[in-house]
Amino acid sequence: MKGEARWGRNRRRNATAEDAPVRIQKYLSQAGVASRREGEAMILDGRVRVNGEVVRTLGSRVVPGKDRVELDGIVVEGARIRWVLFHKPLGVVTTRNDPEGRKTVFDLLPGWARDLRYVGRLDLLTEGLLLLTNEGEVLHRLTHPSFGVEREYEVWTEKRPGEPVLRRLREGVELEDGPARVERVEVKGSSRSGVTLSLVLREGRNREVRRLMETVGQPVLRLKRVRFGSVSLGSLQAGKWRELTKEEIRGLRDLVHPEEDSHDR
Repeated sequence: MKGEARWGRNRRRNATAEDAPVRIQKYLSQAGVASRREGEAMILDGRVRVNGEVVRTLGSRVVPGKDRVELDGIVVEGARIRWVLFHKPLGVVTTRNDPEGRKTVFDLLPGWARDLRYVGRLDLLTEGLLLLTNEGEVLHRLTHPSFGVEREYEVWTEKRPGEPVLRRLREGVELEDGPARVERVEVKGSSRSGVTLSLVLREGRNREVRRLMETVGQPVLRLKRVRFGSVSLGSLQAGKWRELTKEEIRGLRDLVHPEEDSHDR
């Protein structure tokens, strides 16, 4: 209808990626008009209509792009789910605005990406894979320690660590915010400039890799994240970005969605 009021930050959508039924509260959350809990309260209060009918059942589902959802008489547009893989260069800040005037990741991404949130930040001196998305529930689960999603790093250090050092990393060391350990660690190679390690963690604590390495006497010379969960950086050049494929998005969802949520994917 011409001139009709509509909720939603982004009217563009990918119909082929979002044609599966989802719970109404999830639909409202993805559209950016309410959190899931707020959406549940709106449904119970009779403020939500689907195809002209008031819906008060929390388990009700809608098909984005097919069913008409209204909140307080205003049509709610389903947001297009977006996932971006960005190769963060050294010296770029993972934030929206920097009070010191340093370049941020959003300065290197297209304008529409400012609506996305990053999936685990990288510090100023760490480069490599950074994921961004507007799929809030999956983002939360990917970064929550209880799901133990793997992060893989390439680590450059000055000297080759012996087996006792590698064993300490695997078994765990005590940091100021509690014990920490690596899932796997492997020496990949060495040269005049230093030694390269592959290191896998299942947590994302602040500067965790650097603190782990410092604790075992192996200060980091260079640090690069090359994989997050099932998505790898590959040959993407520093400062460049691309959208994830449907298969990559499905792989990330499969890492963190319990079986009972499979119908909401």
